[in-house]
Amino acid sequence: MKVLFVNNKDSFVWNLVDYVSIFEPDTVVVPNTISLKEVEKINPDAIVISPGPGHPANPKDIGTCLDIIREARVPLLGVCLGHQAIAVAFGGEVSHSPSGPLHGKTTLINHSGSGIYMGLPNPLVGGRYHSLAITKLPQELEVTAKTDDGIIMGIKHKQRSIYGLQFHPESVLTPDGLKIVENFLKAARGKESGFGSAKGKKPFEREKAEHEDLW
Repeated sequence: MKVLFVNNKDSFVWNLVDYVSIFEPDTVVVPNTISLKEVEKINPDAIVISPGPGHPANPKDIGTCLDIIREARVPLLGVCLGHQAIAVAFGGEVSHSPSGPLHGKTTLINHSGSGIYMGLPNPLVGGRYHSLAITKLPQELEVTAKTDDGIIMGIKHKQRSIYGLQFHPESVLTPDGLKIVENFLKAARGKESGFGSAKGKKPFEREKAEHEDLW
């Protein structure tokens, strides 16, 4: 299985690449300026949108990630900035987090217990490094994880295998982060006979996944 890893120039990028590569060595790292045509040429079976600085609504910060998210028909995982970009891509809003800026803070995170959270303690401990948060969720998305004070920590598209994590699974402050990455990649491999890697189809042309109720 080939994973496309979109680099948003964050200090955590290569830690996350290492996590993904443990399970899928065929991981292709590209800058966030990659065109949709170039993505189609790579023809990935799954996509990861990395953390990064800035705001997901700012083209200079997010590059082509919003277009990739909107058009993707393969499993996709967005982390931190990538998570926020998923919300913005479908019409949601991201603004300053009610929790204030956090850098290296652990938080207990309540989650759905299924999907990418399968087999994890609930609540789980997550490492947070962010000053922004999703403040308005579009109807296409649903919450899969949140803090006790209601900050959105995880989302999923209702019809497609698109997942977002506000916390950093690759951080040492997230003890079960590697398992989350493994769960995502297992789910992506499970789609290979369906919409995930259908023979002769492109990453933006594959069928939608069936709805999975995670919350």
